[in-house]
Amino acid sequence: MHQLAIALKRKGYGVTGSDDEIFEPARTNLEKEAILPPVIGWFPERITSSLDAVILGMHAKEDNPELVKAKELNLPIYSFPEYIYKESINKTRVVVGGSHGKTSTTAMLMHVLKQCNKEFDYLVGARLEGFDQSVNITDAPIIICEGDEYPASAIERRPKFHFLFPHIAVITGIAWDHINIFPTFENYVEQFKIFLDKIETDGHLVYNQTDEVLNDLVQKNKREAIYYHPYSIPQHTINNGKTVMVIDGQEAPLKVFGNHNLLNAQAAWLVCKQLNISATQFCNAISTFTGAAKRLELLAENNHTIVYRDFAHAPSKVKATIEAVKNQFPDKKLYAVLELHTYSSLNEAFMQEYKNVMQPADASVVFYSKHALELKRLPELKKEAVQNGFGTQNLNVFNTKAELEEWLNNQNYTNSVLLLMSSGNYEGLNVESFAKTITQAAN
Repeated sequence: MHQLAIALKRKGYGVTGSDDEIFEPARTNLEKEAILPPVIGWFPERITSSLDAVILGMHAKEDNPELVKAKELNLPIYSFPEYIYKESINKTRVVVGGSHGKTSTTAMLMHVLKQCNKEFDYLVGARLEGFDQSVNITDAPIIICEGDEYPASAIERRPKFHFLFPHIAVITGIAWDHINIFPTFENYVEQFKIFLDKIETDGHLVYNQTDEVLNDLVQKNKREAIYYHPYSIPQHTINNGKTVMVIDGQEAPLKVFGNHNLLNAQAAWLVCKQLNISATQFCNAISTFTGAAKRLELLAENNHTIVYRDFAHAPSKVKATIEAVKNQFPDKKLYAVLELHTYSSLNEAFMQEYKNVMQPADASVVFYSKHALELKRLPELKKEAVQNGFGTQNLNVFNTKAELEEWLNNQNYTNSVLLLMSSGNYEGLNVESFAKTITQAAN
């Protein structure tokens, strides 16, 4: 929300806002743009008939006093994605959806378009090298959007990507997530069917045909006025830990790796073709892509020890990330550490979805904090339930930071890769510092 506020201010709009808490880096960013609210809290007297639009964040509740006042005045009220659509009605809209890989695919598209000097707007869920914002709204003819299936706002419970109406849609895969919002797998898949119906007439669908659920959904819901572009893992080689992708006979050495990233890059290429980017341009640009923040992000390395951090938390993401690292470094021992932090992952009923995902690792840990359970008002999660759900032999399950730190400090990291996967922060563990310590100590 604060990034959208800054983007609209830079476009020349008068922007004001309210919140009950503003954390860093949002506070400093808003202050630099001179739009930090002077006082924290909700003030309905600020809501007047002079406003052209009220944009509602995900956490503003229905009884929010400013929202109540806006309704009383019959002001135009938008969720975040509804307003993005309003600003992009006359643009070519590219929307990347899917249970996994959408941030990385969106980031690849943004990187390639920038390298090719294309003017475009964007909306992405991560910090990207070369971009000072995660949202940009200008008069550019194209917008690249990461399409989230999470609800648009407190008063608009439909998924965000249902409001973006793509000319070019990408779906990277379907794997059940957000069980607090979508209590059944069928209900979750239905959201992607609706997304398919939102593609504009004569639009394009780029989809991962290796995903059985997705492929079945597409085949059963084809439309006459849509162009379909199925994709799979592209031709490539891996030598000495370096991946080279082949596009239309041209080689592109990649700085990222793993089958999931090869799939993401193939999807990005098929979109770029529709945006009149040549194979040569694409290969030159994708070769310099270093990844989105916390997506197989290299924290530290020396000659025989490598430490990666990844945002993986859902079962399909964890599986893809572990397999990618194992395939890229088959001769190194793989230590995999996963923090359960989301509502779904901390739910005992969901635990079986993680069956065997940690199996390829040579040594593995699942960590969760009692504090996270309390914050989400979830019942106690017993270690045995986690152990049974994952089904991995010799899996270490810890629910205190002290246990995790002790285990990490007692491993021998010679000729190994340490993979730290979490959408949280391991209850305050400084992973950057730890990564530097073990790579310096092993030198």
